[in-house]
Amino acid sequence: MRTKIKQLKYHPKGPEALVGTEVNIKGWARTIRNQKSFTFIEVNDGSTLSGFQVIADANLPNYQQIVAQLSTGVSVSVTGKIVESPGEGQAIEMQAKEITVIGACDPEKYPLQKKRHSFEFLRTISHLRPRTNTLGAVARVRSALAYATHKFYQEKGFLYLQTPIITTSDCEGAGELFRVTTFDPSNPIPRNDEGKVDYKQDFFEKPAYLTVSGQLNGEIFACALSDIYTFGPTFRAENSNTSRHLAEFWMIEPEMAFADINDDMDNAEEYVKYVLKYVVDHCPEDLEFFNKFISKGLIERIQQVINTPFERTSYTFAVRILEKSGKNFEFPVGWGMDLRSEHERYLTEEYFSKPVIITDFPKEIKPFYMRMNDDNKTVANMDVLVPKIGEIIGGSQREERIDLLTERMNTLGLSQESYWWYLELRKYGSVPHAGYGVGFERLVQFATGVENIRDAIAFPRYPGKAEF
Repeated sequence: MRTKIKQLKYHPKGPEALVGTEVNIKGWARTIRNQKSFTFIEVNDGSTLSGFQVIADANLPNYQQIVAQLSTGVSVSVTGKIVESPGEGQAIEMQAKEITVIGACDPEKYPLQKKRHSFEFLRTISHLRPRTNTLGAVARVRSALAYATHKFYQEKGFLYLQTPIITTSDCEGAGELFRVTTFDPSNPIPRNDEGKVDYKQDFFEKPAYLTVSGQLNGEIFACALSDIYTFGPTFRAENSNTSRHLAEFWMIEPEMAFADINDDMDNAEEYVKYVLKYVVDHCPEDLEFFNKFISKGLIERIQQVINTPFERTSYTFAVRILEKSGKNFEFPVGWGMDLRSEHERYLTEEYFSKPVIITDFPKEIKPFYMRMNDDNKTVANMDVLVPKIGEIIGGSQREERIDLLTERMNTLGLSQESYWWYLELRKYGSVPHAGYGVGFERLVQFATGVENIRDAIAFPRYPGKAEF
C-alpha cells in the first residue's frame, strides 16, 4: 500500500518518527535535478501543496535507464527508506531503493513546464490544471470548505436535503433559466392549436428547467422537519462574462422553521466564521501559498472575519453612507437601486473595515417570497458582505402570511396556479421561517484570494464555454 505524502509530512508524532522506515509513494514528478551521481526528484501526489524529495543514486538498479525516463509530469512509484534531510524546508526525505515509471510524459509536448502560466491559459487545459500549485490548492481548500459546511449544519441538528435539479418553477422570478426538453431540434417542434409549443408532448408534459435554487423545495421540508440544508449545483442562463458569474455554480441553502431574520443573520455569521476557521486549521500550507503568491494579506483578512463581530446596518443607512462618501462610483447610488460590487466593497473595505450584514432592502428589487416589513416598503432580508468579494450570502425571513404573499405575487404577475403547493404551506400550519443562500464559489474565492470565480470551480461553465 502506498503512503500519501501528507501522511509523511504531517505524521501525528512528527515526520522524524518515520526515519528508518521503508515506504512506498506514488505521484507525479514536479522537478528533476541531476548532480553528478545523484538525482533529486520532487514527487507530488496532490495531498499537499509541496512535494516530497526523493534522492536516487548510482546504487539504484537501472539508475541510468530510470533517470533517462524522468521529466516533469511523469508518474512514478518510489520505494525507499526515510532519512533525515540536511536541506532547508523539509525534515525528512527518501533514499530511493526502487523507482518504477508508471506513465511517461513527453517533456517537449507537456504544457505544464516549471514556469508561471496565466489563469486564462490554464482554463483551456482544465484536464491538466489541477496539477498546478494554485489549482491544486484551490481544490483542497474547496474540499475543506465543503466538509466544514456539512460538519457545521450536522452539529446543529440540520438535516441534509437533496432538492431537485430539474424543476418547473423559477424561484427568483428572473427568467434566466436553462430549459430541459426531449424535443429533437432537428425535427419540427410540436405546436398546439394556438401555435404555441405543445409541452403536453414533451417528457414532463410542461415546461421544465434546470434549477436556480433549491430554496422553495427546502421550505417544504423545513415546514415539517424544522431545520434543513441543501448543498448542490444551481444554474443560471445569465449572459454575463464578468469575473463574478458562472452559469453553473454551487449553493448552500439552509432553511429554519420558527426563525426570524435575526436568527437568520446569527446563523449565517456563525457559519462563515466556522468554515473559515476550519480551513485555517486544516489547510495552513495552502493558505500560506495563497497569501504569498495570489493575494497579499489574505490570512489577515480571513482572521479578521473569524474574530470580528459583523457590522449590521440597514439598506437605507448604507445608501446614505454611499451618497455621502464623495466617491465617484461607476454605478449611481440612490434609494431603490440595488447595490453593486463597488458599493459593497466600499462598505466592507473602507467605511466599516469589516464584514457587514445589510438588511431591509426595498421590496421592488427583491423576490416575492421575502417577508414584508411593517413599513410596506422594505422586506426582512439580509446580504452578508465581506472584503474583496462583496456579497457572499443572501437570505431573508420568508413571507408566512398567505394574504400578503398572494398580494405580492399578484403585483409581480406571478401565477398562483403555478405555486399552488407553496401557498398551501401557508394554509396548513404556517410558521415563521427563514433561510439564506451561500454562493459557494464566492466563499472559495474569499478563502483563496483568486480573483476570477472561474478559478474557484473545477470545470467552469460560462457563455460559450462548456468544455471538459
